[in-house]
Amino acid sequence: MRGHDESSKPVNPLESSSQINTNHDHDHRDDNDEASITIIDDNNDEAGLRRNYGREIHRVCLPPFVPTIKKLKHELFEIFFPDDPLSGFKNRTGWEKVGLGVQSVFHVFHWVPHYNFKLFRSDLIAGITISSLAIPQGINYAKLANLPPIVGLYSSFVPPLLYSILGCSRHLAVGPTSTASLVMGTMLNDMVSYANEPELHLRLAFTATFFAGLFQASLGLFRLGFILDFLSKATLIGFMAGVAILVSLQQLKGLLGITHFTNKMQLIPVLSSVFNSRKEWSGQIIIMGFCFLAFLLGAKQISSRRPKLFWVSAAAPLASVIFATVLVFALQTKFKHVPKIGRLPNGINPPSANLLYFHADHYLGLAIETGIVTGILALTEGIAVGRTFASMQSYHLDGNKEMMAIGAMNVAGSCCSCFVTTGSFSRSAVNYDAGAKTALSNTIMAAVVLVTLLFLMPLFHYTPDVTLAAIIITAVLGLINVKAIMNLWRLDKLDFFACSCSLFGVLFVSVQTGLAVAIGVSVFKVILHVTRPNTVILGNMPGTQIYQSLYRYKDTTRVSSFLILGIESPIYFLNSTYLQERILRWVRNEEERIQRENDLPLKCVILDITAVTAIDTSGLDLISELKSTLDKRSLQFVLVNPVASVMEKLHRSKIIDSFESNGLYLTVEEAVSDISSSWEPSP
Repeated sequence: MRGHDESSKPVNPLESSSQINTNHDHDHRDDNDEASITIIDDNNDEAGLRRNYGREIHRVCLPPFVPTIKKLKHELFEIFFPDDPLSGFKNRTGWEKVGLGVQSVFHVFHWVPHYNFKLFRSDLIAGITISSLAIPQGINYAKLANLPPIVGLYSSFVPPLLYSILGCSRHLAVGPTSTASLVMGTMLNDMVSYANEPELHLRLAFTATFFAGLFQASLGLFRLGFILDFLSKATLIGFMAGVAILVSLQQLKGLLGITHFTNKMQLIPVLSSVFNSRKEWSGQIIIMGFCFLAFLLGAKQISSRRPKLFWVSAAAPLASVIFATVLVFALQTKFKHVPKIGRLPNGINPPSANLLYFHADHYLGLAIETGIVTGILALTEGIAVGRTFASMQSYHLDGNKEMMAIGAMNVAGSCCSCFVTTGSFSRSAVNYDAGAKTALSNTIMAAVVLVTLLFLMPLFHYTPDVTLAAIIITAVLGLINVKAIMNLWRLDKLDFFACSCSLFGVLFVSVQTGLAVAIGVSVFKVILHVTRPNTVILGNMPGTQIYQSLYRYKDTTRVSSFLILGIESPIYFLNSTYLQERILRWVRNEEERIQRENDLPLKCVILDITAVTAIDTSGLDLISELKSTLDKRSLQFVLVNPVASVMEKLHRSKIIDSFESNGLYLTVEEAVSDISSSWEPSP
């Protein structure tokens, strides 16, 4: 207990304030200060200081008057335009403003005027490198979304072209991703079986992509990107881990050679399907699959240990596809029972605007719901990846412009036989390591995919499904971040709880339910912090004018006859009742301590509201009721250092009038010294 330590003995406020203010008086005798402040006696309230028993006490001033319309305009500006996007248009001619407007929409015009052959060489190498990863991933993720494999290649052609024109990131590599693909396939398959109704499933996928892009672009256009902040990092860690586990288990169908497999996306049905289909397991496919899996994981390990060999893991998926295709083609009689991709059509993306589903029925509702969920996930991943590489290279990434770019490419993609795309972490990491300098690397990747679509599609006829399963498992295992989950447990138990809810919700209920529960837990955490804010009891650090938490700093001491409290949050209707009860409990505990230790009686309660950044009418009622309650108990109630907005509301509500001249101070030290001096007997 601190109560018996010498350092925690109460300090006589008269002695401590006299000692503290010795230096304080000297501070205000500097000639420079006399030009900026006026020293007046107690009868003059107009200036910023008054002198009491030789001590200088600063008045707490009201903020300058600002009209309500102007304040509302300022608050809305800070909500929607914190980056002040129009600042660059100031003091510009008409044509310069037009040029800046074009650049703000088509980001390509930012870097094209300064482009040179050296940058092109770097982008060319990076674009060819990521295309080796994009082609097999496009095929794999289309299968993950229960779509024809060719749709994955279509989605690696048109969206990257559009992003290279509209996008702000120099390193983001665009294409299908495992998370969005899985969620889309799962949500659509809950109502429409891709095996029984493939055409309807495909139409709903394109329609969901359209609404995903519309939602993403709307967030950027109306500058509502802060909505994505409800997806906390802890939530995403658990969500992606759960999705990765389910995806990996789903790929056991191809890795083990199972032909009859469940369409459900929960842990128990998937495991049951795996073990109930043991008779379908194929030793040939198992050996082949685990050999490719070992090769891919080994390549990934080499690249992680030696960053200069990044191309090993980047080229491994394409090398696996080529080797497996050649092997199955050369030994057709040996591998005739191995499931294969089959024939893929040559040619570029066919138009799909006529396939979008806009009939007002439950299928449209499913498409909208799927589009919003996958759109949020895709946008969160794309923005997070883009900001990661932007911070590594110290350039600014405009989140709202990125939302509009990603949304526009998905809307356009839905009309060109593409499904949801965004910035992929794996491809972007390879793009960065390969030395990409601008978004042109996406264009080069799209060009390679175009050549593949036009001339190389027959080569994929003999590609075995088991190879694609191994590639998918290798890709999604990186989403299971065990170290990050353990850090959550070590640093913040509520974050760990949100992560766990997301993880187990995905595994045992459904992907969308797991995400919804995790968001709910994150919001609950915010509400908990608002409704139960932290309050601390403050003490003086000997020999200084500093007041800090008694329980945090061991050398702080109580000031006799004073209870000094600090509130560390805004005061709203959600927490006003709790704060009133908590402050009165602090008073009751202090009085019990005084009686127990036979200390000087409590005379004054000081409330430091420096950290109270906002207050509403319920908070004002709290201040008024505390004042009334403490007055009835013959305890003086004092407020210290209200911020401008709080001070203005205290003044307008007339509550400040009840505190008189010695109820409001700028610092805790001035409050203690001034009030304690008023208790001194007159000379």
